[in-house]
Amino acid sequence: MARNNPKVSVVMPVYNVAAYVGRAIESLQAQTMGDFELLVVDDGSKDRSGDICDRMAEKDIRIDVFHTSNGGAPAARNLALDHARGQYVYFMDADDWAEPSMLADMVALADEYNAELVVAGFYIDTFYSKKSNEHLSELKAQPSKVYANQAEFRANAYKLFDENLLYTPWNKLFLRSRIEELGLRFRPTFWDDFPYVLDFIRDAHKVVVTEKAYYHFIRSRAESETARWRPNMYEKREEEHGWMLDLLEHWGLLDDVASKEMVMRRYVERLIGCIENVCNPSAKLSRAQKIEAIRHMISTPHAQEAVQLARPRSRVMRTLVKPIARKNAAQAYIEGSFISFVKRRNTRIFATLKARR
Repeated sequence: MARNNPKVSVVMPVYNVAAYVGRAIESLQAQTMGDFELLVVDDGSKDRSGDICDRMAEKDIRIDVFHTSNGGAPAARNLALDHARGQYVYFMDADDWAEPSMLADMVALADEYNAELVVAGFYIDTFYSKKSNEHLSELKAQPSKVYANQAEFRANAYKLFDENLLYTPWNKLFLRSRIEELGLRFRPTFWDDFPYVLDFIRDAHKVVVTEKAYYHFIRSRAESETARWRPNMYEKREEEHGWMLDLLEHWGLLDDVASKEMVMRRYVERLIGCIENVCNPSAKLSRAQKIEAIRHMISTPHAQEAVQLARPRSRVMRTLVKPIARKNAAQAYIEGSFISFVKRRNTRIFATLKARR
């Protein structure tokens, strides 16, 4: 068993990642700060993932492995949280990896400023194929900042959202006593990590941001994945948009120009992603049904509000937004089909354009 009262509890759900989980664990073992426990939850893996974790745990007292039937990442993370003993909690995905000084640097900031939350930069490493190591590495970061109070953090949170720093749990160090005070656990839903972070930052007071980046989020762009059609994507994006508006309302920032524009631009960008998803050849819809689905998506009052308030940052995005503003479903279908084609046939160009949007 891992030591009592470690400084950090690292939570790692594992499911069918035998090719990657060893690297993830090794990147933690290489941390310059060794005072942590690693809580691995093998979520019913059908490959060798669980065995790999067991073998590594046999040689490292800091690693505890739990084996469960497949219940999904939310349940796996919650099981680990129930066993966590650290002062801080760090979440890590089993197919990613971290730079050696990550825990030491983030803990030092949390201790120095008595922070509830430390937010770091990270890298999105997009690999173009399974046969090649060729990839695009995109840095997401904001200048280092210690927020003096809750109001200052809320007023500037839009900058962090703009760099994707407030969506995922794995670029953050959480104060565990605050997690338990809130009774915070992951919701049993698809894309579960976003509402968890929103619940934590909703009333956060002491937040520290570091411009340093440590975490490498590995994004695979293999053909089998880019060809996927997600039938419930639009409904999930609508739900997320509601969460963001609710957060702004709670913060008293619905009339704040910068914060509102960020939320609306974010919605429009994801709406375009939903249009592309409908245009995917694997979508089980006729051409007429696809155009009708797009017509519904772009004609809603909040879609039109978003397109009026958003200020796209690139020429490409400004062009893609025009059919939405005109409620032209046929033109949006043509654009969505083109995006889908590029995404499936030239992942390098797609990843580059997405990074520059």
